[in-house]
Parts: sequence; structure tokens; C-alpha cells
Amino acid sequence: MASHIVGYPRMGPKRELKFALESFWDGKSSADELTKVAADLRSSIWKRMADAGIKYIPSNTFSYYDQVLDTTAMLGAVPPRYNWTGGEIGFDTYFSMARGNASVPAMEMTKWFDTNYHFIVPELGPDVKFSYASHKAVDEYKEAKALGVDSVPVLVGPVSYLLLSKRAKGVEKSFSLLSLLDKILPIYKEVVAELKAAGASWIQFDEPTLVTDLESHELQAFTSSYSELESSLSGVNVLVETYFADVPAEAFKTLTSLKGVTGFGFDLVRGTKTLDLIKGGFPSGKYLFAGVVDGRNIWANDLAASIGILESLEAIVGKDKLVVSTSCSLLHTAVDLVNETKLDKELKSWLAFAAQKLLNMKTSLAFFSANAAAQASRKSSPRVTNEAVQKAAAALKGSDHRRATNVSARLDAQQKKLNLPVLPTTTIGSFPQTMEIRRVRREYKAKKVSESDYVKAIKEEINKVVKLQEELDIDVLVHGEPERNDMVEYFGEQLAGFAFTVNGWVQSYGSRCVKPPVIYGDVSRPKPMTVFWSSTAQSMTSRPMKGMLTGPVTILNWSFVRNDQPRFETCYQIALAMKEEVEDLEKAGINVIQIDEAALREGLPLRKSEQAFYLEWAVHSFRITNCGVQDATQIHTHMCYSHFNDIIHSIIDMDADVITIENSRSDEKLLSVFREGVKYGAGIGPGVYDIHSPRIPSLEEIADRINKMLQVLETNILWVNPDCGLKTRKYSEVKPALQNMVSAAKQIRTQLASAK
Repeated sequence: MASHIVGYPRMGPKRELKFALESFWDGKSSADELTKVAADLRSSIWKRMADAGIKYIPSNTFSYYDQVLDTTAMLGAVPPRYNWTGGEIGFDTYFSMARGNASVPAMEMTKWFDTNYHFIVPELGPDVKFSYASHKAVDEYKEAKALGVDSVPVLVGPVSYLLLSKRAKGVEKSFSLLSLLDKILPIYKEVVAELKAAGASWIQFDEPTLVTDLESHELQAFTSSYSELESSLSGVNVLVETYFADVPAEAFKTLTSLKGVTGFGFDLVRGTKTLDLIKGGFPSGKYLFAGVVDGRNIWANDLAASIGILESLEAIVGKDKLVVSTSCSLLHTAVDLVNETKLDKELKSWLAFAAQKLLNMKTSLAFFSANAAAQASRKSSPRVTNEAVQKAAAALKGSDHRRATNVSARLDAQQKKLNLPVLPTTTIGSFPQTMEIRRVRREYKAKKVSESDYVKAIKEEINKVVKLQEELDIDVLVHGEPERNDMVEYFGEQLAGFAFTVNGWVQSYGSRCVKPPVIYGDVSRPKPMTVFWSSTAQSMTSRPMKGMLTGPVTILNWSFVRNDQPRFETCYQIALAMKEEVEDLEKAGINVIQIDEAALREGLPLRKSEQAFYLEWAVHSFRITNCGVQDATQIHTHMCYSHFNDIIHSIIDMDADVITIENSRSDEKLLSVFREGVKYGAGIGPGVYDIHSPRIPSLEEIADRINKMLQVLETNILWVNPDCGLKTRKYSEVKPALQNMVSAAKQIRTQLASAK
């Protein structure tokens, strides 16, 4: 049976692209050096797929930053603020759109569906002058061909591109983004013509929005677009690929009726109901790309189950029209298990990273029996089950775990204890991680420095961060997290039921990679995890010091989660472990505890019918962590990178005392929910500046943002803080930005006092 890969990780097995990008951005290497690293990576990826016997090998899934941004470049849809004057888009314009530059901010970044990958959101309107401005798709097809690989060029489909876009600033809300199809389809035709001329026999259009709840006019846009493209597509095979969920019945009907399309790709891991639609009627003579190999997790495929599905599909479409595929791009999984030297043999036998998933496409007898043995070992292993944990999680049923007092009474008790000014200032948690701190952590892990030397170095760094915040006159301090590698990995390393990789990196955005833990068994907390460092930091200052924790839903959503029990059961186990930590912090005299739920929204199912159940257990998990603390202990949470307006009532239901939330990069969309009349009684800190860009915001700009917030939020609940943690920034950027933030807060406090 022929095999197909939807897409492949681009960072490289040891993050080669990350280091090349950051070197280039820092001016330490040239554009030529960056493009050489990229070309070597692409070549090795194509060779690996060819060696694995993959028939349909993708090209143009490599990106220097993001595939949606690549499409924006292809269409010449550059916002005017970047002063692009036409011609082929180069690195300067491309990276300015992605990261901002000294004079203008970056484009908005948001989650790619319900994953932890982020894409750069196109800014469109009636005045955009589209033009074919990046020939990357064609160039990469030719590059693969020169290496002897006849690849399948992958394009973000025209309808999904527009549905994932936003209206540019100043564009009327009534403006339909889909009305731009007439302007972008001619460019898609040009790209297709060039690909055909170069010899492409297949082209893949990714249309993942087909798995979401679409209205009839949006479905109609697919029909009309592909009808418009039909004549251009003649003479080439066309695959329309969907992923991340079931395709709804109406969308399935629309998709399988599209003109000029040869094959259809479906996620049959997260989209099990799609199987029934296929069995109910699949167009004869068309190819079915069956996504049975999980592109979003690191567990080895259960080959027996996959073969059962494929056999049932073969009876419907015929052997020659059935292609075994990944459920989505392998971008969302780690690169190569070969680089994992510290995982034990048993656990390793249960796993498959991207390189191994290429081999999961094979069904030889030896491979099949090894796979069956690994599946059986995982089911029976005693390390997976902890009866005490199972019992404690089962006992959670029957309570909603709310704090006994309402939020306004709690805020009064907290103010008596904390004595904070109006518009209190704080940061989100992390401070810049210097090369020196990373070196100390690395050497401690490798046992090259003693524990006492390590503790001394971390204490010195915490003291530096505390003193800096005191000098800046920030009201509620953080310890800066110098001891932490990653906000999820740090906790997972100290919890039972987790395993860790050495090189299991996954791209989050741009050059930023995360190394998700692997949750393979029941979760518990053997001992306190953060109490020592938080207590140490609090002893250095008389100001309130936040205890910093990652919430259970974020730990879940940013891990590779076991697939042998429902996700909510694993989440409740993590919540119970974090509850113990919260209560130990309180006992140690920490009066402000932040439980980050940065990823709460990203776990939201793509279909509305499934969202209420997820939000119910996710919000409940958060409440479990802090339901036992005293009224005077202030519980903060933090959320980032998301559209919150549709879940604001669930955010209120979390019942945190203060929520800090990403706001500045999304044009303050968050504030619109309060303009529309939602009442919020707890403390709230919408971010006043974007930390993902090296740009330093001015005092006036921040003051303007705070004033906008005060138009819709009460003075006594507003906090002033950056969008997110400062880990990825340099001190030369952080100090002046925070100085301006504190000065802006003080300026407005003075204005408010004189207005009384």
C-alpha cells in the first residue's frame, strides 16, 4: 500500500534550524549560512522519507518561521507598516512581519487550531494589493526534484487561508474576508501553473478549517474556489487534506464533491466519526488518504488496529486508491527517537517519533510482531498504574471544589494583608535566562558542578532579579525562575508518571521549541517542588513574592499524554498533585500564588458540540488546585496567545482572584468582551506590551493602553503587567520596557488621584 506524509518537523533532530535562525537574527551569521542549514535539513528529510519507501513525499512544508506566513508572502499580503516596495519578499520583510523590528510591531500570533504551534495571522482588507511575491513552493519542488525526489508540493488552501485571517486595523467589521477569494485565486493559479511546468504530478492543498463548524456560505466558498481553479488544476492530481478532528457531515459532502480534486485526506485518529461518513458514501475513482498514524503524539501506532481500519476502507475504495497517511503533519511530534539515550528500553518500545512514524507505515511480519509485543507490554506494565492515585481521583466526583468565600470578600482580605497601590504592577514569572544560568543548569544536570555550587549560583541570580524589581519599584515580585528549563518540563521532572526526553523538541513558534514531557502513567507528587526557591526569594524582600506554578490543564495540554485513558482523568490526577504544592507554599508563608493556565483554551475541541464538556473538567481541575487556601491567599492565573472572548464565562468560573492575560499583540481584542458588557469582579491584568518582540514600548504607548483598559474596567481591579514571561528576552530590552511600564502606571495613579 502506498504511503503519504502530511508534513514533517523542520527544526532538525538537534534543533539545527533554531540555532541558525537565532545566529542570523543576532547578526552573527549571514543569510547564505542560514539558507545552507535550511537546504541541508530539507535534503536530509526528503532522503529519509525516500529511504523509508514513502511514495507521496511533501515539499514546501519546511518554513523559516511559519507556513501561514509563507502563504502571506506568496500572496504579497504584506501590511503597509513594513514598507515593502514589491518584488520577491526577502528575509528583512519576512522576519519583520514575524517578529517586529525596531520601529514597528510584529503581526499577531495565535494558536494553530488546538495545538501548541502558533501561526502568524494574516491582516487583510479591501485595499490589499495581492501579488505573487514568494516563489518558495516552486523553488522547493525543484530543489527536491534535483535530488531525485518527485515531491508533493503543499500549499495552505485558499479558503482556509482567508478563514484563518483577520481584518486589518481600521477595516469594517462587516467586510467579508472571503470576498478576497477573487483576488487571491489568480495567484494560486500562477503557482499551480509553475508547479505543473516544473513537473509536479500531485499538489496538496491543506484545508483544515473544513473540520470546524462552518456556515453554509463558508462551505460554498470551497465549492466556488475549487470550481474556479478546476481548469488550472487539469493535468495534475490534487489532494485536499484535512486534519485535527472529524469532518462534519455537510463539510464532508462539500469536500468530496469538489471539482478538480483527485484525493481526500482525513484524520482518522482524532476524527473517528469520519469513518462512518466514508463508509456511508465515498466518491468512486477518488483516492482516500487515510490518516491512521497519529501525527500529534509519540506513541507507537497500534498496527493491528490500524490494519483493521485500512482493510475496511480497502473494501470501499479499492487497494489501488487507498493511501496510508499520517493524521496530520508530524510537525507536532518530536523528530527522532534514535537521539534518546536516557529512556529505558521498555518505555522506548512504546514510542515513535517522526522518524519512527515513517517506519510505522510498514507492515512487515517482523515489524508487526514487535509492535504487538510493545502494545501488550504497555497494557500490563506495573509502572503505568498507581491504585492510590486512581482512588483519590475517583473520590473527586460529587464536589465542584469552589473556595468558600466569594471573590470580592477575598480581595478585601488580601488587600488588608498585601496593602497594594491602585494599578499594582507585576510581571508574569520568568526573567531573561542568561547563557551563564543555562550553563550552570546544564553542568549541574551533567554532575559537573556540586549541588551547593548550583544552589549558590541560582540564589545569586534570584537575588539579582529581586533587587532589579525593587529598583524598578514593581509591587508584586517574582523570583525569575532561573532554576527552570521549561514551565511544564520543570514540574514533570518532579512528578511520578512522567518521562523525559533529551532531544524531543517540538516547534512552538519561530525558533522557539518546547520539549513536552511524556505522561505514561498515573501522576503523583513525591515531594514539594517549588517551596524552597519561593521561600528563598521571599526571604530577600519585604514585598509580596509570587509562588509560581503551572496549572494542571497546561501541563496536560503541553505534554504528550497517555492515550489509554480519557484526558480528563489524567488532568484530575495532575490537579491533585498541584493542590498539595499550593497548600505547601501557603504554609511556607507565600501569600500570592500564580497557577498558570496558559494553554487552557488551546485544548478546546474544534467543534462547539464538544466544548462544554472540556471546559467543565478543565475549569474544575484548576479549582481543585486552590480550593483549600485561606481567603487572604491571593490566587493568580495567567493565559496567553489565545482568543478568549468565547470562553470568558469559563474564565470567570475558574474563580481566580487575579488573572493576567495576553492582550497587546492581538490589538486588545480581549477588551472588546468587556465593552460588550461582561462584568468581571476579580483582578485582571491585560498585558500592556508584547514580549515576543525585541521592540521596547514607550511610556506613552503603555499609558495609552492602560487608559484604554480603564474605559472598560474598574480602577480597583486593574493590574499592570507585560503579556507573558520574559525568559526569551535580553536584559537590555527588559529593563527599559519595565521601567516604562512602572512609570506609566505611576503617571496614571497620579492622574486618578488628582481627579478625585
